[in-house]
Amino acid sequence: MTRTTHWFALTTVFVLSWAGPVTSASESQPPVPLVILPKTALGPEDLAVIVNDADPLSVGIARYYQGRRGIPDENMIHVRFAPGRPVMSERGFRGLKARVDRATPERVQAYALTWAAPYRVGCMSITTAFAAGLDKAFCAKDCMPTRVSPYFNSDSPRPFRDLGLRPAMALAARTLKEAQALIDRGVASDHSWPAGTGYLVDTSDRNRNVRAGLYQSLIRQLGEAVRLERVKADFIEDRPDVLFYFTGLARVPRLETNTFLPGAIADHLTSTGGRLTDSKQMSSLRWLEAGVTGSYGTVVEPCNLPAKFPNPAIVIARYVQGETLIEAYWKAVAMPGQGIFVGEPLANPFGGHRLSLEDGQWVLRTRSLSRGRYAVLAADSGVGPYRPIKVSLRTERGVQEIGLGRPARRFYRIVSQSGSR
Repeated sequence: MTRTTHWFALTTVFVLSWAGPVTSASESQPPVPLVILPKTALGPEDLAVIVNDADPLSVGIARYYQGRRGIPDENMIHVRFAPGRPVMSERGFRGLKARVDRATPERVQAYALTWAAPYRVGCMSITTAFAAGLDKAFCAKDCMPTRVSPYFNSDSPRPFRDLGLRPAMALAARTLKEAQALIDRGVASDHSWPAGTGYLVDTSDRNRNVRAGLYQSLIRQLGEAVRLERVKADFIEDRPDVLFYFTGLARVPRLETNTFLPGAIADHLTSTGGRLTDSKQMSSLRWLEAGVTGSYGTVVEPCNLPAKFPNPAIVIARYVQGETLIEAYWKAVAMPGQGIFVGEPLANPFGGHRLSLEDGQWVLRTRSLSRGRYAVLAADSGVGPYRPIKVSLRTERGVQEIGLGRPARRFYRIVSQSGSR
């Protein structure tokens, strides 16, 4: 392997990004270095988009999404089936899934679906059916638990490689304009580090308010990483900074009065929010139409088992640690067989890093390093040799600040020493 080939091989393992200087370069200021971080989130090359060529809306959504996210052509998987029906037959799905499996590149780790209906296959949500295949163990009779997802609260950054599962999310919308707005919000959220608030709404609906018991401990655990507010009411209104909104109610009023930041996640624990196009309760699509970037709802009666709905503590913790929306949301649901995930899968508001020159030293700030130990390596050339300047650097949740030392080097690598990623 030549030195040049070795350098390009590194880019398949690590995420490379430039950070602009605080002020213009001068003789007394070193040039902005290139920092190579461990790959901590899924990217466009990891996602396959499934498009229904019989549905003009699906085709339009897929085309727009590919352009905005740079999805490789080989990751665009074309199928054809009658659009608009809420439920797909198990027989029809088996044939569809077989075609998708044959067309999916091995490197792909997740799926984006480009329709709102069908949202269900037999007794399963269509997102779990694509993720894990038709498996009745993910279904339930009456108020019973189901199979637990192997991806639940997993540290795996490569779910198909490690677990044999490709999480799926529906880029669902009623119109192309609404889908484009959703996609634009996801793209706009990337690496924005939003200073929003997570609203944990403690409602009067006793049956649907079962997650409220988690709220106080959640605030204690994550209150330093993100602003959280417990609200004892049936809804919030006129809030200018909504980043998370978790509640339990059949219908959530006054959504349109709130401002949802790009990348916002919100859902309501109720029985049929995932029946996107024909629910007698509030469809999860209403969240997206109000400006949310990701939501979740169940497609068949789940009863009020909390394990069948997103755990707010897990989704918030993983999202603010730099995981994408699809990763953080999927990892937050223990029993996802009856629930559909909707939104822009690659939204990544807390990813990336920033560099600033402080007292003659470059300081790196990032949220995306998982907890563990790391070494900082430095070199004057992209191909090395890299030598350690810091070892056994321990990271915790929240913003990590890492001084890159003096004298400044042109290239740095942050390398895990604990196998966390």
